[in-house]
Amino acid sequence: MTHRLYNTLSRSKEEFVPLDPADVRMYVCGPTVYDLAHIGNARPVIVFDVMFRLLRHVYGETHVTYVRNVTDIDDKINARAQETKAARAILDAVRELTAETGRIYHEDVAALGCLPPTHEPRATDFVPRMIALIGKLIDSGHAYVAEGHVLFDVSSAVGYGKLAHRSLDEMLAGARVEVAPYKRGGMDFVLWKPSDESLPGWESPWGRGRPGWHIECSAMSETLLGETFDIHGGGIDLVFPHHENEIAQSESVHAGRPLARFWMHNGFLNVEGEKMSKSLGNFATIRELLVDWPGDVLRLNMLRTHYRQPMDWTLHGMKDSWNVLERWYGVAEPVAARKIGAAVEEALLDDLNTPQAIVELHRAPPEELAGGLALLGLSPDPGRIAARPPIPVADIAHAIAERIAARKARNFAEADRIRDEMAAKGVQLKDNPDGTTSWDVKR
Repeated sequence: MTHRLYNTLSRSKEEFVPLDPADVRMYVCGPTVYDLAHIGNARPVIVFDVMFRLLRHVYGETHVTYVRNVTDIDDKINARAQETKAARAILDAVRELTAETGRIYHEDVAALGCLPPTHEPRATDFVPRMIALIGKLIDSGHAYVAEGHVLFDVSSAVGYGKLAHRSLDEMLAGARVEVAPYKRGGMDFVLWKPSDESLPGWESPWGRGRPGWHIECSAMSETLLGETFDIHGGGIDLVFPHHENEIAQSESVHAGRPLARFWMHNGFLNVEGEKMSKSLGNFATIRELLVDWPGDVLRLNMLRTHYRQPMDWTLHGMKDSWNVLERWYGVAEPVAARKIGAAVEEALLDDLNTPQAIVELHRAPPEELAGGLALLGLSPDPGRIAARPPIPVADIAHAIAERIAARKARNFAEADRIRDEMAAKGVQLKDNPDGTTSWDVKR
């Protein structure tokens, strides 16, 4: 079967043939670890996990290298750390914030059924390589030093705008760019910026400072995957300026050689028909959703929309996904996990068409169902789908809050009444050593 992928660079589907079938290489932009990941952040993680699984299925598990970075140098991180650092050094506060946020991120994506990538580099470990690349860009005339900053000269980059398919004038007109007197051109972007003692910083030929966001990914991808690799992925919001700038700086360093041959981007995610926003009250983190929904349900719900299309995340969709998984997990034969139907495989090889693969799974015989589910990262195990509560989760949360308040007031009779009432409704409450209360469906 032919493997075809939609390439953002050409705006068309192309046959995917890796540079080296013995080492298929993919880089995906990962999290900036300053806050909990929301459900929109989960989309590229799940999409490219399926891509990783498909590549391993086609070329062999030991012949695919998947890099997903961690951005732990960023002004958002610095700002959040400043809020919590008190008398501690800012670098200690940054390390504490990124370590804890990164730990929660790993737990969340594991609950969504995602495999660990082959490499997960942290930007802080690659600053020397970033400094070296910036030096090369200055020496070749693609970057310049101005007032403690190093900036990339966009006018020097051949073909700038080829990924976004826009001219420089169009990009400048629609972009929110930093206005600074030391910039030669309006679209020039920062490779290195100065840091005072209140911010994390590294010594460089241009003074103590920190790297810009775009150079981080160029340094990490080059080190772990080489100058040119097979697939670069991320959300559609990264096409411009992040990925466009990655191309400009990497190809300028490497005499025009391509950074990546295929560029894959997943579409935006809305919630109940609206853009996700804290102000609208429809903002949900992965961690919050995992309280009420099994990870496999969230994963299947995400895969029911083609990765390139905008997605509407709805309560109805999650309930339907849960119903589907209950049916599948009840009939799948785990012993046949390695057997995958040709129709499912063909759908995934056609630009990762997970909706069509799901259609084919509905038609698949039990001996093929488990294999197809596994290729999508779904575990054909009824234990993965917890029993649903017989009453709304919001009612359970309200009862727990009232019971905790009763216990604090030492009104144990009321606390026992609430517990017994919930048990009568089919929900068993459990008091934990840390003072919290969890629940399960009474069996």
